[in-house]
Amino acid sequence: MTTKEQLIDQHIREYESRMKHIDELYDRAHKATEHLDDEHESRSELKWFEERRSNVKDAIETMPVKNWREETVKKAGPMAIWDIIAQQLEDFLERHEK
Repeated sequence: MTTKEQLIDQHIREYESRMKHIDELYDRAHKATEHLDDEHESRSELKWFEERRSNVKDAIETMPVKNWREETVKKAGPMAIWDIIAQQLEDFLERHEK
């Protein structure tokens, strides 16, 4: 049987795994667009991703634990936000990596 502590530990590992994946995607995206100037549309799009990531991270980290449970019932939950951002970054990379 899974204890509460094991579930908490599992959620922490999942969160850290998602963050690591997104960090890796950002590194790849920066490398794929480093030859572009800051005014280029793709660089602006990447900057938007970075701002969104920062805002989401701040919102999740300051969200009371009870709200996590409520958000999970309402929709996919806060962790799903990282999956959406990762998918958008992967789409970005498909367009820019060659």
